[in-house]
Amino acid sequence: MTNSIVLASASQGRQELMRRAGIPFHVDISNCSETTEARQPEEHVTTLALRKATDVSSRHPDAIVIGADTVIICDGEILGKPDSAGHAEAMLGRLAGRHHMLITGIAILHASANRRYSGVEYTKVHMRPLTTMQIRAYVASGEPMGKSGSYDIQGLGSTIIDELQGDFTNVVGLPMAHLARELESFGVCVP
Repeated sequence: MTNSIVLASASQGRQELMRRAGIPFHVDISNCSETTEARQPEEHVTTLALRKATDVSSRHPDAIVIGADTVIICDGEILGKPDSAGHAEAMLGRLAGRHHMLITGIAILHASANRRYSGVEYTKVHMRPLTTMQIRAYVASGEPMGKSGSYDIQGLGSTIIDELQGDFTNVVGLPMAHLARELESFGVCVP
C-alpha cells in the first residue's frame, strides 16, 4: 500500500515540480520559525527542512512528509529572502555578473514507520551582468519578494540567469532526482 505524501511547503514552484513528476501529494504548510543558529549553510537548510517536515508530520504521522529549504550562498554568506525592495536590489546587485551557490536541504519523514532522511543538493548558478535600471525594473515587478537570493528562475528571473552547473529543479526549490531516489527508499515508486 502506498502511503500518502504531504509537502510541507507553500512554494508554488515546489508544488509544480511534484505535479509534473506525477507524485500524488497534499500540501500542509508549516508555520515554524525559519531562523537557526547554524553556522554552515548545509546545517541551516537541513535544520529548517527537518523542522518544517517535523511540524507537519505531527499532524500527519502516517504520511510521508517532505520538507525543504533553499538558500543562496555568495562570498560565504547566506542570502535568504529579501525583507524590502531595497534589500532585493542590494542582493541582486551583489549577484549580478557573478557565480553563486544555491543549496537546498530536503527532509523526508514517516513518523509512524520511524523513518527519516535529510540531505542537501548544490547547484552553481551564474547571473548575467545587470544595470541598476534592470535591477530596479526586476524588483518593481514584485517577483523577487519572498524568493531566496531575490530571483525566481521560473519567471522573469529566467532572463537574468545564464548558466547552471547542477540540477535545474534544485534552483526551483526541490531537487527532483535526489528526492525521487530517496522517496524510493521509503517505498514510493516515482514514475
